[in-house]
Amino acid sequence: MRELAPAKLNLCLLIGPPREDGRHELISLMVSITLCDSLELRDGERDEVHCPGLVGPNLVEEAIAGFRAATGWEGPPQRIEIIKRIPVAAGLGGGSADAAAALRLLARRSGRGGRALLLELAARLGSDVASQLEPGRCVVRGGGERVERIADGPPLGVLVLPSAATLSTAAVYREADRLGSPRSAEALAALDPLRVGAVNDLAAAALSLEPTIAAALERARAAGAREAIVAGSGPTVIGLFDQWQAAARAAAQLAEQGVVAIAARPFPRSAAALC
Repeated sequence: MRELAPAKLNLCLLIGPPREDGRHELISLMVSITLCDSLELRDGERDEVHCPGLVGPNLVEEAIAGFRAATGWEGPPQRIEIIKRIPVAAGLGGGSADAAAALRLLARRSGRGGRALLLELAARLGSDVASQLEPGRCVVRGGGERVERIADGPPLGVLVLPSAATLSTAAVYREADRLGSPRSAEALAALDPLRVGAVNDLAAAALSLEPTIAAALERARAAGAREAIVAGSGPTVIGLFDQWQAAARAAAQLAEQGVVAIAARPFPRSAAALC
């Protein structure tokens, strides 16, 4: 069984104060894009995850263990193989996307796990997992566990500029707290994510930790992007275009200059329905 794991793009990311559970209150307008990892699930000798180039514990292993514990499924050991295309520790939610895809695969394999249970499991795994359980466009609130699916937006082209650097999400949030940038709970609650535009409250913290982001933002603007933003907690930079073709031309031109660039678009609902 195979499954795509689309990256996520925060079209806006508004951050409030930290909560008792360590997460921050947030509001985000998110969209899945066509930059995807792929996962394959098959019976194995033990529950395990294989992803070339990545070592150590990961969210997919936690997803398998959590799914078994929550559903009581005692089916055969499962091996999940991941082909990574989403940059790691880049602000694009690659690890969360993989965990969400793993939950979808396990639900199909076992015949267990309704939507409510999968959302509960996803929220336990991480703040981005619940929003990526059903690829598409959504508004996310709370600590990432409150997900409201919304209709597709206008046409969008996405220019992805990966970075050679990586940033820990936890480190970026700590830096945001140090800088004093998170909004008050009252100010956060008053904002409409569909109206604020391309705002990322973690951008200043990401720039503080990785100053090379500034040059990438300028590169995206110079390539013709109408907006250039930091992706999530960074360090990836995103350029937004009104049409995918414009993003594809910009990516091709940058590639001719030796710059790594990827063109993407919103992940189609027709494909999401198969996930």
